[in-house]
Amino acid sequence: MDLGIAGKRALVSGASRGIGKAIAESLAKEGVRVILCSRDEEKCKKIAEDIAEQHEVEAHGLQCDLSSIDSIENVVSFSQATFGGVDILVNNTGGPPFGPISEVDIDSWRSNFESMVISVMHLTGLILPGMRERSWGRILIVSSSGVVEPIPELGISNTLRVSLANWAKTLSFEVAKDNVTVNMLMPGRIGTERLEQLYKRTAERTGKNIDEVKGEVASAIPIGRVGRVEEFAALATFLSSENAGYITGTSTAIDGGLTRRIT
Repeated sequence: MDLGIAGKRALVSGASRGIGKAIAESLAKEGVRVILCSRDEEKCKKIAEDIAEQHEVEAHGLQCDLSSIDSIENVVSFSQATFGGVDILVNNTGGPPFGPISEVDIDSWRSNFESMVISVMHLTGLILPGMRERSWGRILIVSSSGVVEPIPELGISNTLRVSLANWAKTLSFEVAKDNVTVNMLMPGRIGTERLEQLYKRTAERTGKNIDEVKGEVASAIPIGRVGRVEEFAALATFLSSENAGYITGTSTAIDGGLTRRIT
């Protein structure tokens, strides 16, 4: 299937590993030019080099600390100078610390709100005018299935990502007429370093070994296993495509059927 996005320009945050890296690679396979950013500039540059060589598309890697407004604005300036704009924006922020929500102090709430919520709003706000002017844009927000079913030990994520879900839904109403779509993707248990950290945290908390924890996690998922980043990226790429122009304002769980809600 031709997704109609060859030559489009994408900016993917949190792209040095896991879901963000997989999305950048998947978009590049479709001929999309990509800018990858994260705190780890060296990794992003190496991944960008590999993408450019493998898929024969323009790719760049650079540093971006989403807790810094200046850093976000530098990335946008680079995108404008290098590509002349961004057609596909993938907002993928890192996960906050694990732990009981009752023990989160006010400074942690503030710092995580800045890096997980304000950063996405600000980055999107800088990119959005160009999309509306060109009458074409795709905005994706990678969040968590904790938006609809709170996950133990992830209280900060459960709380803050809900605000992004409602912001994204509201934004989708405002920009739909400009042929700009806004969709949220909610990963469940996807095989990333973040999930490995959760396994370790659960093992420490329960006294179980890692293999036992992994088995219990997989058995709770109707499909019987955790997801692959490539599976997640496939949906992200489709939602970034010309063919997905009638899909906006959605929040989709990619979780093997784990959440019990009706979408």
